[in-house]
Amino acid sequence: MPGLRHLVSIDDLSLAEISQLFEHARIFSENLRDSAETCRGLIAASIFYEPSTRTRLSFESAMLRLGGGVITAADMSVSSASKGESLADTVRVVSGAYADVLILRHPSEGAARLAAQYSEVPVINAGDGSHEHPTQTLCDLYTLWIEKGRLEGLDIVLSGDLRYSRTIHSFVYALARFGANLVCVPHQGLELPDYVVKRLREEYGAEPQAADASCLGDLASSSDAVYITPTKPHQLSLYTEAQRGLRLVDHVDAVYMTRPQTERFGEADSATGYIHLDTDIMSGEALREAVVMHPLPRRDEISPEFDADPRSIYFKQAARGVPIRMAILGMLLGRLDFTHSPRRHLEATYPVNAMGNPCPNMGCVSHTEVRQAPASYRIVSRFPVRAICAYCSRELNLTLVGAVGRPVAFRPDAAEARRIEPAELVFFRDLAEAASAGFTVGTGV
Repeated sequence: MPGLRHLVSIDDLSLAEISQLFEHARIFSENLRDSAETCRGLIAASIFYEPSTRTRLSFESAMLRLGGGVITAADMSVSSASKGESLADTVRVVSGAYADVLILRHPSEGAARLAAQYSEVPVINAGDGSHEHPTQTLCDLYTLWIEKGRLEGLDIVLSGDLRYSRTIHSFVYALARFGANLVCVPHQGLELPDYVVKRLREEYGAEPQAADASCLGDLASSSDAVYITPTKPHQLSLYTEAQRGLRLVDHVDAVYMTRPQTERFGEADSATGYIHLDTDIMSGEALREAVVMHPLPRRDEISPEFDADPRSIYFKQAARGVPIRMAILGMLLGRLDFTHSPRRHLEATYPVNAMGNPCPNMGCVSHTEVRQAPASYRIVSRFPVRAICAYCSRELNLTLVGAVGRPVAFRPDAAEARRIEPAELVFFRDLAEAASAGFTVGTGV
């Protein structure tokens, strides 16, 4: 709906807005019981298609502490979804008169963006598949801001499952915008997805390269560590040239651990040999001042004995989810003063003019909610023509492109392709698909 603010992606907020959210959260944290008039008379609806403890309860606690009310659908298997009701219809009903803000968790990537298209009230993304989890990212950033006093230039190690963790994906985008340095230490086979790395490279000038993480000891002993910095030239406060031509990790501000997201694993994925962080691993000089974070729940990746170490802040991190979510709710419901402007709006979207859905991500909401989520795209490059799914942001696999009403197809890097208006583009994954649609391949391309 026009005029509404949603929180679907961390990119929906400007850096100035994020900083102002932190200031509001810090005020709330000083006395959580002193804000009961902020949202009195308003209702939040929790719609959770996947299990949740911290995210759902912290949002509900936040709304209640603001003086509002909460209605909950915490198990959608016993809701009308089990009868075949679409996400779009659920959102239409609940946002009509039931609630003033929707908090949505859904297994399909891009589900929150679809919900925002149909909702009459603000939508907050509480996790959509392995895509994004912006409110957890705000909680994580807020924790770093409190603990370290800044976000700019921090040196962060990201360890564990970087492929399927939506928390990691939102987190790296935000850290890059704030100018933090990232060291990726993934479990083998669970590296940061190519589409995330590509976005970091294209939007933030980050060029991933191998890192010498020997100073991290057993933390990185079975991983090919990768160094990513969002600025050019590289910030060398974290890295110095090693004789091998790699960049040596010699200082870390925070280690961010993640559990294996086995509920999203494919047949080839495995958690065998997954990292187990304990006091011995954290004894290295490079890690001496590093706090340890985790979005929780944990399994065996952090030893319970490490809980007593003053560097373990994951339970503080979880507690801070309440004041930061109080600030998020207050902002989206218009009950807090914000003097800074929002980030730029997303580029225009266009319906796909093709034989089928060209989004390669079968977990995308455009594949799982086909009745209300027709395939659509955004243009990210005109030469060559490149497009991403408007819901999950995966790049479309394009072999040929054409124009509506003109049955000639061209390579995406052809000059003729650049002259086609975005709304008229037709995408083809191969020659056979173009031919079946009655298109011939242009010459001289």
